Amino acid sequence: MSVIGFDTSNYTTSVAFFDGTEGENCSRLLPVREGELGLRQSDAVFSHIKSLPELSDRLFSHVSPETITAVGVSTRPRAVEGSYMPCFLVGVSHARLLSEALHVPLIEVSHQQGHIAAALWNAGRLDLMDKPHLAWHLSGGTTELLLVEPEGRNVRCTKLGGTTDISAGQLIDRTGQLLKLPFPSGKALDALSAGDTGTEVFRVKCEESTFSLSGVENKVRQFYEKTGSPEATAGFALRCVACAVRRATENARKEYPGLEVVFSGGVASNSMLRKLTADLSPVFAEPGYSTDNAMGVAILAHRMGES
Repeated sequence: MSVIGFDTSNYTTSVAFFDGTEGENCSRLLPVREGELGLRQSDAVFSHIKSLPELSDRLFSHVSPETITAVGVSTRPRAVEGSYMPCFLVGVSHARLLSEALHVPLIEVSHQQGHIAAALWNAGRLDLMDKPHLAWHLSGGTTELLLVEPEGRNVRCTKLGGTTDISAGQLIDRTGQLLKLPFPSGKALDALSAGDTGTEVFRVKCEESTFSLSGVENKVRQFYEKTGSPEATAGFALRCVACAVRRATENARKEYPGLEVVFSGGVASNSMLRKLTADLSPVFAEPGYSTDNAMGVAILAHRMGES
């Protein structure tokens, strides 16, 4: 059984192939004008429409349509009531057309479920799909700590904590804007922080597994005004995020002892986060499968198509 997966998030167009063991993801970041902190949904939709045919051509240049037995697609950000973004409609329309043309089932999942599946597959821990675990979804628009439990061949995600305001990704991108880095700023900010040897951190208040990052944004700006150092400011911002995530994880583990914790989403690519949570025995994917991708969607479609 082989499947194709589509994911058209707010920042990345992607299509993937998975045969049950191996897979390939083809993706492209959506263009964002210099100095801006994101995209309007109409612009994201237009960019997806332009990118998907080329990415599909690249994948199908060496994947035979005759081998495809199902098509998967992310239809919304999260598998909860009211979760919606117009940009996902582009992936849905392409996936539906392909499934009808090939006369194979269309399997729908959420973007968040796909993130978790991609991280587990790349980390060699698909066994966790069949047992409860904790998972972080850390991205440009989401900072959520989840209780993940098996639900058939898919997973059910229950929010336990995270931010009450801006996401970790938003804080990172706003810090990048302050330091005149390209958007999205995660990779550049991570590289810049490598030159920082400081340890200063603003300790955010963490109620159980919930915290606020809006105050950190102000502290980052004040820190930069005080030090004038881009490297130190990058390190300070990333330490604040990593320490908040770590404390929330520790609090959640008091309620759910023994559960492993998985990190997914683009912010999970950050080396500071990986370093400061290393003693928690976390499950991390490679950066290419932490950021938005269609591989997790394809993996879930393969699993669900087998049932």
